[in-house]
Amino acid sequence: DKSSSSENKSSSSTKETKVSSDSKSSSSVKTDDSSSSNKDVSSSSVSSSSSENQSSSSSVKQSSSSVASSSSEYKPYNHQKVFSFVRLLSGAYKKFTDERNGRMYYYLTINGKNQDGESASVTVMAENLNIGEMVDGTKEQSNDSKIERYCYNDDTTNCDKYGGLYQWAEAMQLPSECNTRTCADQIKPNHQGICPKDWRLLTYDDFYIVVHADGNVNPLVEGVRAQGFGGHNYCGYSLIGAGYNWNYTFKNLNEGTYWFYPEESDKNADVATYSTNQNKYSSGFSRNEVYKTHGFSVRCVKLD
Repeated sequence: DKSSSSENKSSSSTKETKVSSDSKSSSSVKTDDSSSSNKDVSSSSVSSSSSENQSSSSSVKQSSSSVASSSSEYKPYNHQKVFSFVRLLSGAYKKFTDERNGRMYYYLTINGKNQDGESASVTVMAENLNIGEMVDGTKEQSNDSKIERYCYNDDTTNCDKYGGLYQWAEAMQLPSECNTRTCADQIKPNHQGICPKDWRLLTYDDFYIVVHADGNVNPLVEGVRAQGFGGHNYCGYSLIGAGYNWNYTFKNLNEGTYWFYPEESDKNADVATYSTNQNKYSSGFSRNEVYKTHGFSVRCVKLD
C-alpha cells in the first residue's frame, strides 16, 4: 500500500485520531494513498484506517489552459441538493457573498460538544471554498501574487460543484516555498488563509464540534456526510466526496475527500502536515501526515 511521488518525494507517514468518545467500533477504509504505519494521536474515539479505494471519475476533462468552463450549456450547481432537508426547512442555512469574486456560500451554526465534553458551537460554511485561478493539476500552485486552485480533472464545473483543491501553502496563504520547508511560526490563531474577510480556516477543534453535534448518533460520521456520500447529514455540515489531487493526479471523486488544518507535523514539517481524510465507506475519520503539495478541499469558519 504505497504512494510514489512523481517528484521523487518520500512517502508520508499516516497518523490517525479517534474522533468520537462514545463509539467503540473501528473500521478499515480502502485507500491507495499512503504507505505508512498508523498511530493514535488523540484520546478522542472513532478512528478508521486510512486506506482508500481509487475510483475513476466520470467528469469530463477540459483543456488545462482553461480558467473557465467552455460549456455554454452548464448551469451553476444547486448546492442545496446535498443539504440537510430538515435544517433547510428550519431556515438554519444562511447566505454569505464573498466580495472577492461575488460567489455566494451557505453557512450554518452547529451546536455540539468540544473535546472537554462541554457545550460549544461553530459557525461554518456548509460547502467547500471555491476561489482562485485554475492551474493544471500537474503543476505547482507557485504564483504567490494570486490565489490558485485545482479543479478536479481540470474542469472548472467541478470547482463550482465540489469547491477548489489547494496545496497547503496556498490554503494557508503563505509563500509557496512553505510547501517544502517549515513555516509553523507563520501560522497564527484564527488563521485566515484563503478564507474571506471575517472568516478563518477550519481547525481540528472546530471539526470535533461538528462531529459531536447535538442530535448526532453513532456512527457519528454519518451525521456529517451528505446523503449520497454515505451519510445522513444530521448536523447539516453536508460533507461531499470532492476527491483530491494526490501527487499531481486527481483521485476518488465522490468516494473520498481530504482537507488541511492550519498546522504542521512535529516530525516532518518540511514536507508534511496534519490533515483529515474521510471516505464514503468508513465509519470513522483518520488524521494523517501527508505532503503539502497534495491538493485538498478548504472549509471556513466565521469569526465570533
